[in-house]
Amino acid sequence: MSSVMTERGFSLLEVLVAISIFSIGLLAVATMQVSAIHGNRLSNAVTQASCLAEMQLEALKAADINSADLAAGNYEDPNNPIDENGANGGIFNRSWVVTDQTTLSKALTVTVRWNDAGKPKSLVLRSLTRGGGY
Repeated sequence: MSSVMTERGFSLLEVLVAISIFSIGLLAVATMQVSAIHGNRLSNAVTQASCLAEMQLEALKAADINSADLAAGNYEDPNNPIDENGANGGIFNRSWVVTDQTTLSKALTVTVRWNDAGKPKSLVLRSLTRGGGY
């Protein structure tokens, strides 16, 4: 009978405290995962917007300085909204502004806009060109 009395197990209170601590840890990990997923989605969209802006900037810089593509003015991509490849039907809106700097150079500003979780986001790239890829 004395051997039964010396065996001790976990009390219900100890088990409840251990489960509570474990649950708080799991909740913290779950919150971290949600933040990481949101950050990854936003980073992906910023990367895609950067590529779209860079593609348009390079196309404009490759044009001849006297071409209609580099005429001063505000322009919208005719395929808006566009996807990550520049094709019709995505989440991005691309626009650009060409401004005369001198007779031999133009200022280019390309803007890509999109919504992330209902919040407007934008990315802007600026460059100068003399046309012909310079």
